[in-house]
Amino acid sequence: MTNFTYHTIDTAPAGSKETLANVKKAYGFIPNLISVFAESPAAVKAYTQLGQVISESSLTPEEQQVLYIAISHINECTYCVAAHSTVAKMQNISGPVIEALRTGAPLPDSKLQTLRVFAQKIVENRGWVDDADVQHFLSAGYTKANVLDVLTAVSMKTLSNYTNHIVETELDNAFVPQTWRKAA
Repeated sequence: MTNFTYHTIDTAPAGSKETLANVKKAYGFIPNLISVFAESPAAVKAYTQLGQVISESSLTPEEQQVLYIAISHINECTYCVAAHSTVAKMQNISGPVIEALRTGAPLPDSKLQTLRVFAQKIVENRGWVDDADVQHFLSAGYTKANVLDVLTAVSMKTLSNYTNHIVETELDNAFVPQTWRKAA
């Protein structure tokens, strides 16, 4: 396995230092994924800016975490499922919703389940979803803008999930209580 550097603000390339400083200021620490992304100023900026953009969308914080965990679950990303399970708990998202996302069980809320299924179909079919899937998503109360918001979340999680697969990113201590492995 190729070893990647877990950068600090001091060791990061000049183009990544400001982003790392902003992440540390916002979260109190620099998650390992972000420290790995710092190797590439473009990658660390892309990931953090996509996260900011999604947070400004019309999707609620709960819907955002549903997307992040659902996409990471489909992509079998142990790091992101653990990280976003931790964030979801911090945002007071219900335990049954988080557990269903982690296990693949149906969500107790039908609108959130529609969101999850739509995102999963996009990932599984590499964007080729049927118009009936889009219409079902819209009929659940989502908008055409939300279709694009989901695609933005898929882009963000593809970047992080694939990076974690290649790098085998070490789980941060803050996320260890939510360690996740795909069920056999």
